[in-house]
Amino acid sequence: MDIRLRDVFFQLLRIGLWGKESLQLTTPLSESDWSKIRSYAIHHTVEGLIYDSFKYLEENQLPPQALRLKWTIRIDQIERHNAKMNEVIASQYTAFIKQGLQPILQKGQGVAACYEIPQHRISGDIDWYFEEDRYAKARQMLKDKNLAFKDTHGFSLEYDWKGIHIEHHKRLFDIRSPFKSTYLKEIQKSYQNKQKELIINGVPIRLLAPELQLLQVNAHILKHLINFGIGLRQICDSARLYHHVASQIDSKILKEIYKKTGILNWTHLLHILLVENLGLKKELLPFPYPPAWNAQWMMDEIWYSGNFGQHDERYEGAKITAISARPEGGLRMWLNFKRYLRYAPQEVLFFPIVHTYSKFLGIDKD
Repeated sequence: MDIRLRDVFFQLLRIGLWGKESLQLTTPLSESDWSKIRSYAIHHTVEGLIYDSFKYLEENQLPPQALRLKWTIRIDQIERHNAKMNEVIASQYTAFIKQGLQPILQKGQGVAACYEIPQHRISGDIDWYFEEDRYAKARQMLKDKNLAFKDTHGFSLEYDWKGIHIEHHKRLFDIRSPFKSTYLKEIQKSYQNKQKELIINGVPIRLLAPELQLLQVNAHILKHLINFGIGLRQICDSARLYHHVASQIDSKILKEIYKKTGILNWTHLLHILLVENLGLKKELLPFPYPPAWNAQWMMDEIWYSGNFGQHDERYEGAKITAISARPEGGLRMWLNFKRYLRYAPQEVLFFPIVHTYSKFLGIDKD
């Protein structure tokens, strides 16, 4: 790992994330340096944010023109994909509403709206959550339309529609402990009248209330950290979401939500990264974190793992086992279980149990 380039990368990321600051270089960046920075951006799916930093750089700090052209082409592709996603979201939501389904849009474009330039956030798919029996009704709707879909682990299903990957979910939060299910239902019900709307292509789309949106986004990050890891895009999502909703949330209640769901200590670690590594203003956090805590080890894991653990150079060439398609999958999961056990014990302990159940017994069968 090139420490100097990693530092430059995080400077660029903060500039693109917040639209300010300036790049401080001890030595000029070479073409090779910029190629590595672009590779880092791809591995963490933050090409758009790094690109957005360019307008704040001095002329002699910019990447070579040929690389800038490649980057611009890639950004155009991201913008087109996001425009297509918005079309699909609006049309699907309208169709669901006509059937009385009223889904909630999860993560993705809902979080993108918190960014300075939403169309530059890379979004992989569209996630819909259906309350109560509406998941089954939406599933039947797909069958009635002869739309091929696949039931998957995690109490979900997936399919492609108009070139966009879609997922339907029975569960709103990635909280695995069964002891938290009653509480999760309670807070979901208590926040129903506080849900937000996001206008996409002229259609008002339902979003979660800010406190629950934060719980959803952050619990999703933890789920992947316990598994094979996660990249910087999702960490940036959390930072932008806090920045966007800071004045709308009840800090005391949000802290209680994190505590009762068993992830408060891990949330402290996340908050440290958001402030110290991504540049979120400390006063925008809902509550302070323990001042003596150090979370750099977690940022190192995020840095190495890349997008959903797909780019960890520490395991390049390692063997593939029956446990996972990723190299040394079993070892990596074991190490992550040990890392996060003290910070979110119930989530770590129940993750493999619920994951296995949802994969083999919890899938819908016709």
